[in-house]
Amino acid sequence: MTARERYERFDHLVRLSRALHGLGVCTLLVLPVAGQPVLEIRSASGVQVRVTVIRRYCGWVFTWRPWWARLWRRDKWVVAHADNAADIILAEVGE
Repeated sequence: MTARERYERFDHLVRLSRALHGLGVCTLLVLPVAGQPVLEIRSASGVQVRVTVIRRYCGWVFTWRPWWARLWRRDKWVVAHADNAADIILAEVGE
């Protein structure tokens, strides 16, 4: 992964964090020494959800399911540049 891709990944997560904060959601940006950054949020039911950003054929997307769930739940992602990405994620994790 290039330095530009790492920066883009971080930038998308920070934008999402600010958008969720604007909706009244507490977020935590986790920057591990090894691995990719993750945005942690708590759903209305108290469940902790980890949002990651990955590159797909359509560009950068947010996904909030574990890696193994992505194999069979391909509809649990949203394009990172979508204006309503925070609203969509909040609606999904607030179930």
